[in-house]
Amino acid sequence: MSTDWGHFCDEGRICVIVPTYNNERTIADVLQRIQVYTYNIIVVNDGSTPETLAAVRSLSEIPEIVDYTPNRGKGYALMQGFRRALELGYKYAITIDSDGQHFPEDIPLLLECFQRHKGALIVGSRNLTADNMPSKNTFANKFSNFWFHLQTGIDLEDTQSGYRLYPLENINLRWPITPRYEAELELLVFSAWRGVPVVSTPVRVYYPPEGERVSHFRPFWDFFRISVLNSVLTFGALLYYLPVKMLRCIFTK
Repeated sequence: MSTDWGHFCDEGRICVIVPTYNNERTIADVLQRIQVYTYNIIVVNDGSTPETLAAVRSLSEIPEIVDYTPNRGKGYALMQGFRRALELGYKYAITIDSDGQHFPEDIPLLLECFQRHKGALIVGSRNLTADNMPSKNTFANKFSNFWFHLQTGIDLEDTQSGYRLYPLENINLRWPITPRYEAELELLVFSAWRGVPVVSTPVRVYYPPEGERVSHFRPFWDFFRISVLNSVLTFGALLYYLPVKMLRCIFTK
């Protein structure tokens, strides 16, 4: 373990949350690489096959595990991880995917950004021109970035990155609009509406060749759900966020 970052995470009450769904081929490697920096890890097993859980339990240092069935979606998994983190006394949580596309070696980049922006929601911004980046991901991200700016007034390069550092006390855990992956956009928007600073820092990304990639992305239904969510959030911005923002400006002058 890197003593400096491990001590930093312990002192700052920072954990790493790893949601997983049928990532038995990659999750053990991801967890071992995270353990170089911290053992404060919570794995959320989102209704995976037994092989995934067996891979987690094969480690010499077994992390905290939140386990349930059936599969409920990434948004639900994140919420379960956040709740468990708070129960264990953590104040901040880094979220990282278990499919190997995120580099655990970039955890220090998020922590260094955290040192400069304590209390912020930090987003790991991927290079969207990287080799093997699926074209559908690039389009979906640009689409999402546009709506996020419309809903919050904030320019963010990568609103769909799941590699983030969350200030847990500022996360609304009561009623997510959706339990699936688009909940990450919801978390960004709601945090911005509550006045939480949203900042980004560059991180790397790896997409294996098409035949080796494990993806749970369903283009039609996922795009449909995120379109519905953006419609709801845009109405929310018009009816709630913009009026509140105007009142804040008036009373702070």
